[in-house]
Amino acid sequence: MGKKRIVKKSGGSDAKGRSAAKVSKKKLAEGTLHIEATFNNTKAVLSDKKGNTFAWSSSGSLGFKGAKKGTPFAAGKVGDVLAEKAETMGLKEFDVVIKGVGQGREPVIRSFLAKGIDLLAIRDETPVPHNGPKKKKPRRV
Repeated sequence: MGKKRIVKKSGGSDAKGRSAAKVSKKKLAEGTLHIEATFNNTKAVLSDKKGNTFAWSSSGSLGFKGAKKGTPFAAGKVGDVLAEKAETMGLKEFDVVIKGVGQGREPVIRSFLAKGIDLLAIRDETPVPHNGPKKKKPRRV
């Protein structure tokens, strides 16, 4: 009953290498980063100026589960993965459209800036209710 040996295959491609190779065929000079930050998850989509999607990522797709999906750390990882894909496509500058009030709003943008991609504009499109729900009727005693 000795230690178990783990044999690793050399030359095999992992999931990151495969996705980067798939994305690298497309070239994108400038694009738009759409961020949806809810309390439970953070989703990010990279598209061109016309709105055609080139790459996407979310906290849940990276393996975070439950309450950890809504954390800034998970959002930073989402940004890292997406920024890496954007780098392989040759992205130089990007706009940001943010929707939602979650904690993952800023870390996604920070990870893009850390890769050296220039930020052009930030637009907040968080849906805000004009009047909210109807109030309860007063209690009759």
